[in-house]
Parts: sequence; C-alpha cells; structure tokens
Amino acid sequence: MAERAPLLDEHAYSTQSQADKVYDRFTPTHKRLITCLVAMSGVMETIVLGSFLPCVPAVAKDFNTTGVAINNVIGLAKIVVVIGILITAPYASFYGRRPLYLVSLPNTFIGGLICASASNVTQLLIGRGFQSIGAACISPIGANVISDLYKLEERGTAIGIFYGATQFGHLLAPVLGALINFVIVVLFLPETSHPGMRGIEKIRMAENLRQDPSVQGDRTGWRFILLNPLRIFLLLKNSILVIVSLTVSFAAVGYHGVMTPLSYTLGPRYGMTSPSLIGLCFLPAGFGDIAGPLIAGRLADITIIRGRRRRQGKWFPEDRLLAAIPSLLFLMPCAVITLGLSIAFIPGKVGLTISLICLFFNAMGAHVRHILSICFLRKAQNFWQS
Repeated sequence: MAERAPLLDEHAYSTQSQADKVYDRFTPTHKRLITCLVAMSGVMETIVLGSFLPCVPAVAKDFNTTGVAINNVIGLAKIVVVIGILITAPYASFYGRRPLYLVSLPNTFIGGLICASASNVTQLLIGRGFQSIGAACISPIGANVISDLYKLEERGTAIGIFYGATQFGHLLAPVLGALINFVIVVLFLPETSHPGMRGIEKIRMAENLRQDPSVQGDRTGWRFILLNPLRIFLLLKNSILVIVSLTVSFAAVGYHGVMTPLSYTLGPRYGMTSPSLIGLCFLPAGFGDIAGPLIAGRLADITIIRGRRRRQGKWFPEDRLLAAIPSLLFLMPCAVITLGLSIAFIPGKVGLTISLICLFFNAMGAHVRHILSICFLRKAQNFWQS
C-alpha cells in the first residue's frame, strides 16, 4: 500500500541526491553543536510537562489543597502546550527557527519565576501557563532544525538523539535552565532554515519583483503577518496523515495516562509517601525516555534506507511506519497491561520491581511517536512556507 500511495510527491524526492546539496551548508561538527544546543532548549518542554509529577502530594500539601487540584494544573499546562504549538509552531517555518526561540525562552523563564514565588494554586496556574506557552514550540522547532541539518537517511537518528537528550530536563532547575538556554541561543544559534524557503522570504521576493524586476535584493522591512493556526488541519485530508496523527495521539495517551497519576497509584500501593522515593520510581521511565528515541530513530533510518534501496533510489515516508509496528502492537500494550496487573495483584518488592520494568518499556515504546512525526515533518514545513 505504501508504494501505491506515497505520503509526499514521489517526483520531488526521486532525485534526492540533487536536493542533498542544501545539507552541506554546515560542517558535521557544526551540525552536532547545533543539535546539542537545540536539545538543551528542548529540555524546557520536558521540565514543564513532567517536573511536578513525582511531588504532586507534597505540592498539594504546601498549597493546602488536594492532589486533584494540582493534577488539574498539570493537565491544563499540557492543554496550553497543545494550543501553543498550534499557534506558534507555524511561525517557525514562516519567519525561521531562531526568532521563535528568542520569543519562547523568555516566556519559560518568566513562568518559572512566577511558579517559584507562587503562594497559592492560582499563581501556580498562571506561572505554569507562561511556562507552557514558552515551552510549547521549543520541541517542534528543534525537530525542524534537525530536518534542516540532516539528510533523509540521517534524520531519524538525529531526531532520536535530539529527543533522547531532551529527557535530561528533569536534572535542571526550570528558571536557571531557561535563562542559560536563552543566552546560548542568542550567542550561538544560527538560522538553519533552507535559503529562500521561509514564507516571509517568498513574500518579500514577490514584492520586490513587483516593484522592480531587475532588483534581486530585499527592499522590504520586517513586519508581522498573522497566520491561521487552524489551516494546518487541511493536511488531514490525507488519510495516511490522519492515521499517523491518531497513532501519535494514542501513544502519547498511553505514556502520560500512566505517568501523570503515578504518585497516587504506585506510591500508596507499595507504601511510599516520600516525594524522593516516588521520584526514584520515575527513573526507569526516564531511562526509557532516553533509550526510546535513540533506538527508534536508528530503526527509522534503517527502514527508510532499505526501502530506498529496494526501489532504486525512490523513497516514501511511510516506510518509517514499519519501524513503529513492534512498539505499537506489542511493547506498549504489554507493558501497560502488565503494569496494571502488577499494581493490582502483586504486592511487595516483586510487584514494585515488575512495575518499574514496565514503566521503562512503556516509556521506551511510547517514543515511537517521534518516528511517526518525522513522516510528515517536511510536508508540514512546506505547507507553511508556501
């Protein structure tokens, strides 16, 4: 089916070697440095979504409220992240990657300050809102940067390294991390968008040609252009993208649905009330978060290379879906079911050990969604650049 219904235009990618020249703008060392830089920035989203999970009972006690209220704050932060991605991420393809970083990271820093000084749930919610708005587009922009730097057959591995590195976010304080990342981005991050491919560049070029066809330079200044965030849903006219989007959503639900209430499921079941002990239970999932993207990205590249070789140089993005089948059909379902049975029926250290192992494999399998997101990453970029 994949060979008959390619996700992207077949002709545009059948001569891939010609298009690969644009990826030689940066040296391999420079590419690795940029990847490290955007991974450090991607840490912020990990902090915003996961920093409160191990200590929900302690935070609820400090604010004299219930764990449900704190979990609602976490849930609302995730909703703001989703809305923020829809609103802000398109501008990364229109104006470029660097401007969006310079706008997003200060919001994360301000939100961290508000959270650090919060004295009630309302202030905490406001702070988390600012953090979420700032962190929303950092991870998607990082994936865009990777796609700007690396060729087709290298992209999966690079994306895996990027997402794996972002999972170290729990080791940094949100306020300090945002400030440091902002300074590093200002000083060292170049614009990685392919020359002439940003939407604003195409508009300027068209205006210049209308004013004077003989002038090749840019004679227009910067200005803000409002983009319709709902326009991206037009991509869902492609049935394959609908399937990919739903699969990514289910994988995210399988991960966050287990991790968010963990301090109220795993902790009480095995007699752990200390936030530090509950936090240790998140370590296996953290290791799975790091290992999952690395393995998934490499498998995606291997799959795409084999498919390309089989078709004498032609490639289809759907080939990467094959690398996701083991995780989606076996690894995640088995891990979640075994985790539930272990918490319900197996007490003591044996049950706790089995549960922690399941958390590792569930987290590792959940990051297959990063493979799936690569399938239409370039198509989405071209959509907003057009």
